[in-house]
Amino acid sequence: MPQRKKRTIASEPSSRIFAVIGSDEGETKRRANELARELTPEQGAEFGVDTIDGMTDNAEQAILRLRQVREAIQTLPFFGSDKLVWLKNANFLSDAGPGRSSAVQEALDDLKDFLSRGLPDGVRFLLSASEVDKRRSFYKSLGKFARVEQFDRIDPTRPGWEEEVQTVVHRLATELELRFEPEALEVFVRLAGVDGRQLRNELEKIDLYLGDKRTVTVEMVRALVAKSASGVIWELGTCLSKRQLGESLALLDQLIFQGETPIGILYAAIIPTVRNLLVTKDLLLRHKISRPHAPFQFNSILGLLPEEATRHLPRRKDGGINVYSLGMAACETHRFELAELVEGLRACLEANLQIVTTQLDPKLILSQLLVKVIA
Repeated sequence: MPQRKKRTIASEPSSRIFAVIGSDEGETKRRANELARELTPEQGAEFGVDTIDGMTDNAEQAILRLRQVREAIQTLPFFGSDKLVWLKNANFLSDAGPGRSSAVQEALDDLKDFLSRGLPDGVRFLLSASEVDKRRSFYKSLGKFARVEQFDRIDPTRPGWEEEVQTVVHRLATELELRFEPEALEVFVRLAGVDGRQLRNELEKIDLYLGDKRTVTVEMVRALVAKSASGVIWELGTCLSKRQLGESLALLDQLIFQGETPIGILYAAIIPTVRNLLVTKDLLLRHKISRPHAPFQFNSILGLLPEEATRHLPRRKDGGINVYSLGMAACETHRFELAELVEGLRACLEANLQIVTTQLDPKLILSQLLVKVIA
């Protein structure tokens, strides 16, 4: 997603203080609920959990909730010797709303000192929050006394985001015993996007559809998976590379309607598509190679070239070449002349400058850019 990376911050975390945080709200809430069930005492479960609602409207409510946490930790359970205190969905750990209050920050520092001294025997504490200001001392100290799981939404505008999502999808698919064909996994990630909740929902949908069969094909993904915003962005790039102007303009309207920013659309869809078309067109012409008929064939083409011929190609976060994206572009290079793509990339630069330095309607700027590149 939704990014998403899961990691444990502390190398030697406390065994009785837990935190589930991260900007991927769906995954954070799912994991927090799952962990709360695991930590709930077997005996007296009905009375062995104190849940404190962390959703607050102002600083006074936030300070009250933090006081209730301390009181709940210090109060003996009604039955048995075990107890779970859960501060659920806290919204005052971010740099917004109640979290901006200096009084709330002081109360969080007090809670930090209180928790770092340890909990009474049999008591466990769980904190869950979707938005956390990582500059605050509370966050920086959390890993010293708590077992922290963090689920951050993956940024779909950052190069290499597909590989990060693929890692997440592979893990989730393994849990469901699903096997993706290589190209099917690529298409799934492009369509489903980065949100953890949607990734799970789409995989569960495929799982139900497959029944006893366990292999996921490209055709199945295209038929079953709902398009996320990033999926629409990918479709826009695909239509641009196929020189489908009407479809591209319609997808641009859809993205603007969904709240995507024009500069985000430019950087996530249009510039990468034009750039990939340009570098693959140049590569094929320079080395007199026929275009591939399927994206996965581009990998074998690169294998025939010397290292210096591919040094300029776009890279993933791990330094490897983003072969599939380039392969998709290479399949469509016959639709463009090299000079057209050079002018197209120059037009992208001009559109970028217009968006950030003029008062022109950004949607109009992008529409005109699509016409320049495609028509």
